[in-house]
Amino acid sequence: MIGAIIGDIVGSTYEFHNTRDYNFEMFPQGSSYTDDSICTIGIADAILRGIPYRDGLTEWCRKYPHPMGAYGGSFVRWIHSDDPQPYGSYGNGAAMRVSAVGWAFDESTLVLEEAKKSAECSHSHAEGIKGAQAIALAIHHLAHLKGQKEDVADICRQFYGTDYETRLPKRGDWNETCQGCVPLAFHLFLQSESFEDAIRSAVSYGGDSDTVGAIVGSLAEAFYGISQDILKIAFGYLPEDLLNVVQRFRERYVLCG
Repeated sequence: MIGAIIGDIVGSTYEFHNTRDYNFEMFPQGSSYTDDSICTIGIADAILRGIPYRDGLTEWCRKYPHPMGAYGGSFVRWIHSDDPQPYGSYGNGAAMRVSAVGWAFDESTLVLEEAKKSAECSHSHAEGIKGAQAIALAIHHLAHLKGQKEDVADICRQFYGTDYETRLPKRGDWNETCQGCVPLAFHLFLQSESFEDAIRSAVSYGGDSDTVGAIVGSLAEAFYGISQDILKIAFGYLPEDLLNVVQRFRERYVLCG
């Protein structure tokens, strides 16, 4: 799940100032974790503590109410509600935050169930749930079953059809939906040659660059791994409490494998 956080940090300064330059500076001044990282950590912490996903998300988002990039308006109302209820969203946040599920659960059926739960506490639209399930299942295949890219392509086709590449958002188009961003993330990952290449391709594609970077990064981590140099840089951006969750999750579910 640190791959999602790295993609988020790298894309953070380019979210509202897109770049088409593949050779952009990866960690320029002003880079930061955003709402994407906080939500990813909220899901991971819920798994570690065995609490409902809703509680993990609301706890961490309330603790960090004003991250770089900000939360979406409907999600802000959900976070601060006395009794947060699903609101039918199909936003890409459901897929962006789900990566920990793919690492933590061993069986495909359980991965799908838990991904659904992680999404539907807020993003209860069928497309939001589908996006979370597709990404979590792909990560599970890569991390636990030593899956190859063709396995990931099969998962994408299973969820989005054999013609998914004909319906991708155009380069630079702003698309915050699961049905737009998830197939694009699969496409970019499948074309990549390394973790860094995947992140660079995602961010330089434009649009919602930090979230696309997070989703692509979550897939790329499970397939390529991440260099210690990039990990060290990314860890340096996280406050101690967020970093503690990341490290505990990695020790329990990633490094043990």
